[in-house]
Parts: sequence; C-alpha cells; structure tokens
Amino acid sequence: MDLVPMADILKKADKEYYAVGGFNINNMEFLQGIIWAAEEAKSPLILQASEGAIKYIGMDYVVNMVEAAVKETEIPVALHLDHGSNYDVIMDCIRNGFSSVMFDGSKYPLKQNIRLTKEIVKAAHSVGVTVEAELGQIGGAEDDLEVDEKDASFTEPDEAEEFVKKTGVDALAIAIGTAHGVYKGKPELDFKRLKEIKARLDFPLVLHGASGVPKKDVIRAVTMGINKVNVNTAFQQVFTAKIRELLDNEPELYDPRKYCGPGRDAIKAKVKEKIKVLGSENRA
Repeated sequence: MDLVPMADILKKADKEYYAVGGFNINNMEFLQGIIWAAEEAKSPLILQASEGAIKYIGMDYVVNMVEAAVKETEIPVALHLDHGSNYDVIMDCIRNGFSSVMFDGSKYPLKQNIRLTKEIVKAAHSVGVTVEAELGQIGGAEDDLEVDEKDASFTEPDEAEEFVKKTGVDALAIAIGTAHGVYKGKPELDFKRLKEIKARLDFPLVLHGASGVPKKDVIRAVTMGINKVNVNTAFQQVFTAKIRELLDNEPELYDPRKYCGPGRDAIKAKVKEKIKVLGSENRA
C-alpha cells in the first residue's frame, strides 16, 4: 500500500473517538518492530522521523526503508516529519516523499508562528501533504529538541482557535502538561484546558511527550479528543534495556543480530501495548 496523508488517518480517528500512534523510528529495528506490531493489531500507523533521526539514518535510507516496509502492508501508514524546524527542512522531506510534516513554530510569538505555518500549509497542501503544527511549548528534551521547564507554556484556547482558523493546519499539537523525554516527576495533565480547546476546534489534536504519562491519563485524554499520541522514549528505553540485559548476561556476545533482534521484539511488544491504550486496534 502507498503512503497516505496523515489527515486521512486522523479524520477517521476524530470521528470515531480513538487516537493513532505517532511512533518514531531511529533505525531499521525500530521500523520493523513498529510496523509488524501495527500490522498484527490491524491498526493505522503514523511513522515519524525527526530531523535528528534523518541526519543519523540518512534521508534516502529513511524513505526507502519505509517504502519497503509498507509495500506489502494493508494498513494505512503515513510518513511524518516530527518537529520540523524550518521551511527548507520541511520542503526537503516533501520532495523526498513524506506524506505528512510538522512545523514546530512554538518558540515564536503567535503572529510569527501563524505567518510561518501558513506558508508551509500552502506549499504542503498544494501537493496533498498533511501539516501538523504546535502551539504552546512542551518542556523536556528529546532528540535535538530541548525546552527548559521554566520556558514551557500551556496552549491558550483563544490562541488555538485563532491559529487553526488563520493557518489551515490539519492537526495541532497542544501543551497541556506533558514533556519530551524522561519525566523528572509525575505529569499532571490539564484536562479542563483540553476539553475547552477541543470544544472550540472539534479538530484533530495531538499529544506529544506521552511516553511517561500514566495509561489511565492517556486513555482519558483520548476520550476527550486527542487523536494522535507521540511515543519515542518508551521504545528507546525497552530496546536499550533488552540489549543491556543480554550483554550483562552474556558478556562474550558479539553478533548484533542476537541482541538487536530481541531489542526489536521488545519494541514490538511495547507498540502493541500502546495501540491498545490508544484504541486504534482493528481500526485499519
């Protein structure tokens, strides 16, 4: 099956009250573990590559690996740029076959974020590519993205309504108390804020930094209107933990297939767990 625009996946999720995972790939094992899990669960899937992952893997490798992975699949899959930092990076991804992109202009003042996002939406929509944007700043660190806790800010409902109306984006990542990377304490989500934003927009909303959020809170957020949930750190953690366990138990182990394979299996199991929480099982 060919890659599909993320908007097609999220419109259905929004209508039927579930969420789809935006799952980051960091190498071949991540990609295989993620897509094999989604196929078995019959779940739609959003494969994400950050700028850091693209630099590490290489643009051609990312696109060609994903194309090989989806060639025989029957589930809808989007290839999405996670946290695109500027117009040039985003256009490069579109030219190379990404079906969806995110522009993260959350560090800019509202008017500038609107202006920059609007330019990207115009270019992306002209070739059928979905655009996700972000409003409000999510704290924490992941990949090349880092926002100090003191600089984090929640999304204002009035601004969210204005932003979506003026930019024409397809999905909006909102800041309601999550953080990228590993949590230093227990996350406290602002569900009242989520409810107000969803009521005003009735539109696909995205939750970033969900790896360390308790399952019950993710489920609640999904029932209240979150339609895409990003996960990366949780997969990195289980992959690394499995490899560390194997190497600790067998110090003489040197064949990467014998530790990367089990690491891939650990990712696959974690992906299936996340899919059940998001409610996207059997939605393909």
